[in-house]
Amino acid sequence: MASLADIGVSALINILSAFAFLLAFALLRLQPINDRVYFPKCYISGGRSSPRRSANFVAKFVNLNFKTYLTFLNWMPQAMKMSEAEIINHAGLDSAVFLRIYILGLKIFVPMTVVALLILIPVNVSSGTLFFLRKDLVVDDIDKLSISNVRPQSIRFFAHIALEYMFTIWTCYMLYKEYDYVATMRLHFLASQRRRVEQFTVVVRNVPRVPGHSISDTVDHFFQTNHPNHYLGHQAVYNANKFAKLVRRRDRLQNWLDYYQLKFERQPEKRPTVKQGFMGLGGERVDAIEYYKHQIKEFDKRMTLERQKIIKDSKSILPVAFVSFNSRWGAAVCAQTQQSKNPTLWLTNWAPEPRDVYWRNLAIPFVSLSIRKLVISLTVFALVFFYMIPIAFVQSLANLEGLERVAPFLRPVIELKFIKSFLQGFLPGLALKIFLYILPTVLLIMSKIEGHIALSTLERRAAAKYYYFMLVNVFLGSIVTGTAFQQLHAFLHQPPTQIPRNIGVSIPMKATFFITYIMVDGWAGIAGEILRLKPLVIFHLKNMFLVKTERDRERAMNPGSVDFKETLPSLQLYFLLGIVYAVVTPILLPFILVFFAFAYLVYRHQIINVYNQQYESVAAFWPHVHSRIIASLLISQLLLLGLLSTKKAANSTPLLVILPVLTLSFHKYCKSRFEPAFRKYPLEEAMEKDLLERTTEPDLNLKAYLADAYLHPIFQSFEVEEELVEIRVDKHQAHVASPSISEPSSPTPHHYTYQTSSPPHYTNDLASPPGCYRPPSPPHYVYHYQVEP
Repeated sequence: MASLADIGVSALINILSAFAFLLAFALLRLQPINDRVYFPKCYISGGRSSPRRSANFVAKFVNLNFKTYLTFLNWMPQAMKMSEAEIINHAGLDSAVFLRIYILGLKIFVPMTVVALLILIPVNVSSGTLFFLRKDLVVDDIDKLSISNVRPQSIRFFAHIALEYMFTIWTCYMLYKEYDYVATMRLHFLASQRRRVEQFTVVVRNVPRVPGHSISDTVDHFFQTNHPNHYLGHQAVYNANKFAKLVRRRDRLQNWLDYYQLKFERQPEKRPTVKQGFMGLGGERVDAIEYYKHQIKEFDKRMTLERQKIIKDSKSILPVAFVSFNSRWGAAVCAQTQQSKNPTLWLTNWAPEPRDVYWRNLAIPFVSLSIRKLVISLTVFALVFFYMIPIAFVQSLANLEGLERVAPFLRPVIELKFIKSFLQGFLPGLALKIFLYILPTVLLIMSKIEGHIALSTLERRAAAKYYYFMLVNVFLGSIVTGTAFQQLHAFLHQPPTQIPRNIGVSIPMKATFFITYIMVDGWAGIAGEILRLKPLVIFHLKNMFLVKTERDRERAMNPGSVDFKETLPSLQLYFLLGIVYAVVTPILLPFILVFFAFAYLVYRHQIINVYNQQYESVAAFWPHVHSRIIASLLISQLLLLGLLSTKKAANSTPLLVILPVLTLSFHKYCKSRFEPAFRKYPLEEAMEKDLLERTTEPDLNLKAYLADAYLHPIFQSFEVEEELVEIRVDKHQAHVASPSISEPSSPTPHHYTYQTSSPPHYTNDLASPPGCYRPPSPPHYVYHYQVEP
């Protein structure tokens, strides 16, 4: 077990690592060559231009203004200047609510830390039970600060039970206030934001195939019959996954053409050439620009044939459609009610926003979804228990004293002072972090296989899997395997009646391992997050070898977004550790506080300057955050109940029985009180917005506004001469022209030719925050698609 000296070594290593990461970040962020890595949000919003345009060659890469190096830590106060309302406008509600999780952690644990350190530490230290057990059990100084040091049948356990009640009441109170606040933020965001296409759109799955009728005809007939006053139209969904691969290949050809054209503009006296052979390594050398123009032209013909094949084949139209309504009220009624006598047909739900749609999964047959979910559930179950093997090995490193008693021949190697401190104080947390590194990506792939159609849902499902994994392996697994190694010698040399006593005493002893894990993951790991070492290296490698055009440079920038599938479960693990050990080993709480404060500062900076959210779910993840903190409370109560039962505290233990019941009752109340705001859209709110919109915009052509909102990727491709009709979407126009509608007689869906105003702006109308941010001006888009005669 790690001693105070080992934890001191770990703290020193992690503090120095964090300081080194922060210092490196503070210096690297000042260099113009790294501007797109540390301030990509400013480029996306138009607040900055490329530093490579500077007249001074050296200044393109290195900051020559030495005065800026004197204020290299000014990013900290700057990160705190932007208000919450400005963050919502700048980055969306998801990002603002994500930051509130860290604020919630500070609100919960600051009072708990003060009370626990002032009351429980003196109660535990003054008991001295472990002094008499040190020959039987592996104990250390930190264990004397925990509940393990209290004598069995002691009246002191009433202090722990009283504080468990106090901490539970305080946590529930803060959860209630925060749930209420976040739900209000969500409703206000929905009420105050501009018109959004998903407010009028419902996704319909498992559309039945009617003989002699196309899917489009079936959808039209059903909704014209059942929603005659509100149905506006629909957009069919094609199985175009093969076509999407062709689009990506054409993009690569276009990129090479842009590169050689740019090269020719810079050196007009010499036309670029390229070899025609495999990968440009052999064959005849020809004019590069003409070669790629010809390749693209031939590829366009191939894509046209493939697209016509998909459109004309009725089997390629999936039993899925995006159905639009002429009012929010009509969409809400459809999305939140059963449409058919057969509950497995005509399944409706709110459509994700266009950026949030995961098109590939729309092609999955609905009947296979249940089978996929079952298979993935079994796979996740197997994965969780497969990972118990490396977790057990990690715990063996954290408990070298216990291992020495079983394997004395290892003693000469691990008895060296510095090596022992390093192995026990730093390596276990680092090894566990490495084992967990690739897991979120694997779980996201599993969630995609399950068939969810929204990116936000995919990440929430992956986060749920990761949370269960962390709960079983990192928390429960660490306690169980740690207990087995640490107390193995005592188990082998004690009568069976003593085993429950040893287990009860050993549970708080795992606090030392979790302290080292918090320092590795929550201190040095968060400092590594702001350094962005991996994106920095990848950007410069791409810039040197792959970037050929400005478009390539934009892609290489890759600002990323808040990684909800990994950060949310990790956050919930910290809540679990803090709540469980607040009464058992309160010395762990200050380490938790440092994490929440430091992570809040870092992620605030990243959200303002780096992350560019891929979608906006309007804080749909909050009910999961609330539920898992409630689960942490229940786990804490049950563990304390089991621990006290081993302490022969028969007079005090029954007082804890009612606490889980009260906690579950509180959770049930919050679920019924607040969760509907995250699951349903009130009809009252929908009608109010509809009436207001009809009053302020009586001439709004909603059909034209919604026509290309969920335009399938098969229509968002390339120019094909006479057969294509150009649809120009001008982001800066303020009016909507009347549509000219061409209705095909074939079983393909309706296609519209029109000119429309900008799509819905996904932020509230708030003042522009300081710094590089300004309200984004979306680029000019040109969509092209084929109109069937």
